[in-house]
Amino acid sequence: LYREKFDAVLDILAPVLDVQRPDGGFYLWPNVGTDDAAFCRDLFVDQHVTAVPGSYLSREVDGVNPGAGRVRLALVAPLAECIEAAERIRAFLSK
Repeated sequence: LYREKFDAVLDILAPVLDVQRPDGGFYLWPNVGTDDAAFCRDLFVDQHVTAVPGSYLSREVDGVNPGAGRVRLALVAPLAECIEAAERIRAFLSK
């Protein structure tokens, strides 16, 4: 189930986003190369796609937040919705 979602979504996002297939789990953890909270906010406003800022999911250690600049994209929706979301993210990044 998730393998098919990862294949489809990565085909769409890999050309425009620093993202790799995870070893396990049901989400992607791409590096967006910018402020993760602003990215998620702007993505929602522009494309109505919800992502979670990585900095919200990690704790700062020695002044560094390992989730900063990353977002969590959970592939829990049906395949067609995951593909639609990936296409919207690609459109957002192409602006």
